[in-house]
Amino acid sequence: MTSPAGPPPTGGGDEQQRIRLLAVTACPTGIAHTYMAAEKLAQAAAGLGIEMKVETQGSIGAENVLDDNDVRSADGIIVAADKDVDLSRFAGKRVLTVGVAEGIHHPERLIERVRSAPVHTPGGAPTGRAAAAGGGKERGPVYKALMNGVSYMIPFVVVGGLLIAVSLALGGHATAKGYVIPEGTFWAHVNAIGGIGFQLMIPILSGYIAYAIADRPALVPGMIGGWIANTGALYDSKAGAGFIGAIVTGFLAGYLVLWIKKVRVPKFVQPIMPIIVIPIVATTALGLFFIYVIGKPISWVFEHLTSWLGGMTGSSAVLLGAILGLMIAFDMGGPVNKTAFLFGAGLIASGNQTVMGMCAAAIPVMPLGQGLATLIRRRLYTEQERETGLAALFMGCFGISEGAIPFAAARPAQVIPANMLGGAVAGAVAGLAGVKDAVPHGGPVVAVLGAVGGVPTFFVAVAIGTVVTALTTVTLVDVAERRRRSESAGGAEPVPAGAGAVVPGQARREPMTVAAVPAPAEAGAEAHGARAEGAAGAAETSGEAPEVLSGYLTERTVEVALAADGKGAAIREMAELLSRSDRVADVEELVAVALRREEQGTTGLGEEIAIPHAKTDAVTAPVVGFARSARGVEWGSLDGTKARLFFMIAVPEAAAGDEHLRILAMLSRKLMDPGFRERLLAAADERAVLDVLGEVG
Repeated sequence: MTSPAGPPPTGGGDEQQRIRLLAVTACPTGIAHTYMAAEKLAQAAAGLGIEMKVETQGSIGAENVLDDNDVRSADGIIVAADKDVDLSRFAGKRVLTVGVAEGIHHPERLIERVRSAPVHTPGGAPTGRAAAAGGGKERGPVYKALMNGVSYMIPFVVVGGLLIAVSLALGGHATAKGYVIPEGTFWAHVNAIGGIGFQLMIPILSGYIAYAIADRPALVPGMIGGWIANTGALYDSKAGAGFIGAIVTGFLAGYLVLWIKKVRVPKFVQPIMPIIVIPIVATTALGLFFIYVIGKPISWVFEHLTSWLGGMTGSSAVLLGAILGLMIAFDMGGPVNKTAFLFGAGLIASGNQTVMGMCAAAIPVMPLGQGLATLIRRRLYTEQERETGLAALFMGCFGISEGAIPFAAARPAQVIPANMLGGAVAGAVAGLAGVKDAVPHGGPVVAVLGAVGGVPTFFVAVAIGTVVTALTTVTLVDVAERRRRSESAGGAEPVPAGAGAVVPGQARREPMTVAAVPAPAEAGAEAHGARAEGAAGAAETSGEAPEVLSGYLTERTVEVALAADGKGAAIREMAELLSRSDRVADVEELVAVALRREEQGTTGLGEEIAIPHAKTDAVTAPVVGFARSARGVEWGSLDGTKARLFFMIAVPEAAAGDEHLRILAMLSRKLMDPGFRERLLAAADERAVLDVLGEVG
C-alpha cells in the first residue's frame, strides 16, 4: 500500500523543481490519441519545470512502466483515458481522472488541477467510463461488457473442448450409457482436465462481464453468480441456465455492485467495502435471487417442456426433428439444449433410438457451421475468431456444441438464428431418413465408431445443417456490417461487405504499454532537424526521394491536394492513394475496414489532424499514405477543427512485429509540434513533404 502524497509543494521555483508527477494515457484503440496526450503532458511538465513520467497504455508493448518506486515518490497522478485503467496501484495518492482529449488540449490545466485532486481510496470506480465522452463515438457499455466476458471465456472454451475431444478420440468408446473413457486411465484424466475448463467457462463469462461494468469488486459475485446459473441442482433443474444465464448474472452482478458503491457508509468502513462488504453483499443477494426468484421458473418451464416433447413422439418425425434441432441449437449446452438431449437420451432405454438420432445430427451443426463461416468469409472475423473457428470445427466433429458459444455470445442476433435454422434442418433430415443413435452423444464421432444407424444419411443431415448455418451466419453478419458502414459513412456511397470483425475490445482489454517522457521539445526538434537535413542531403546526392517512416511511406503515397470534402470520400481517396504502392490487394475492403474503425471512435485527433487506420488482409504489407486538404474535412475531431493533414495507415492482420505501431506512436508525438505541422502545410510538393516527414525518427 502506498502512502498518501500529502499536499504538493506550492512554494517558489526551487520547491517546484521537486514536484514529481506521473501520468497514464490511454484511448480505446491504444494508438494515436494515447501518444499525443502523453507528448502534450510531457511538454507541459517540462515547460513548468516539473518532473513527470508518462505511461501509455497502447498497442506496442511495455515501455517504462510506472513501478512501485515511481508511485511511492509521486506527488500526484494524472489519468487521461477513454478506457478502463486499474487505479488500485495508486491508492493513497492524489489522482485526477479525465478523458484523453483533456490530456491533448489542456495539459497545463491538468497539472494545476492534480495538485488539489482527491486522494484515491481502494475500491474507487474505474476510470474511462465517465470520461469516454471526450474520446469520440464508442460502443455502448453493454456491448463492451459483453465482449469483455467473451474475450476471457474463449480460451476456456478452446482448451476445455479440445482436451475433451482428444481424450474421446484416443481413449473413449461408445456404450449404451454414452461415450465412455475407462476410469483411472490417462485419457480419463485428460478428459477431466478438459471438463474443468468447461466448468469454469460459464463463471468466467459472467465474472468478466461484471468486472467490465463495476471493476474488481464485481468479479466475485459475477463468477459465483455464473456458477449458480450453470448449476441446475441448486434450483431443482436437470440443466443449468448455461451461457445465457451467465450473461444475465454478469449484468446483474455488475449493476448491483455499481448501486452498492453509491451507498454512503461511515469513513472507517470505506477501506473494507471493495474487498469484504461489497463482494459478500452482492454475492449473497445475487445468488439467493437467482435460486429463489429466477431458478424456480426456469425449472418449471423445462419440466413442462419435457412433458410437451413426450406428447409429440407420435407426431411427424420431420416436425419433431426440426423442433429438437431448434432446441439443441438454441443455447448450446444450456437448459433448452439439455432438455432436448435428455429427452432423446431417455428414450434409448425404451428402444426408441430415432429421437436420439435427430439430436445427434443437430448437436455438431453449430460449431461446424460457425467454424465453416470463418473459412468462407475470413475478413468478417478477427484473427482470434478465426483461430476459435478452427477449434470449433474440431470440437464439432466430436459433438461438443459448446464450441460455438463464443460466436453466439459475441453476435447473438446473427449467430443464434443461424444456428437454430441449421439445427432444425439437420434434425428434420435425420427424422425423415429414420437415423438412429444407440448412445447419448452426437457428432460424426458416434457414426465413425458404429453407434449410428443410417450412417450415410446421418452425414448428409449434418452436412446440410452445417452449410445452412454457415451461409446464414455470413449473410446476417454481412447485412449487419453493411448497415453499420452505411451509418458511419453518413450517406456516402455504400461499399461492399467484408469489414474487419469486431475487435472485442472491445470490451476486450488492451495490453499495457508505457512510454518514457521524451527530451524537451527544443532538443527533440534539433535532433529531428539534423536527421531531416541528413536525409534530404542524401536524397539530393542520389537523386532519389528520401526513405520515410522505414519505407512505409513513399512519394507515390503522398498527395498534396486532397479533393474529397467528406469523411467517407476522403477515406476512399486515401485508400486509392495507398493502392499506388502495389501493397493493396482490395481497395473496397480497405475502405470498409477503415470506415468500420471510425465507428469505434473518431481518428480525428484535433490540431487539424486525422489518422485513419485499418488492420486487414486487404493489404499485403504495412503501408502509410499522407494527404493534405486546403479546405479541410469534417472528421469529428476532439477540438472541433476540420482535418487538413491526413495519414492513413494499413497493415495486414498477421503483420509481423510492431514496428508500424512504433512508427505511428512517434508520428503522433511529432505531430504535437506546431512547427512540424506548419512545415507539412507549407511543403510545396510531394518531395518537400517527404523531406519534412524525414524528421520523424
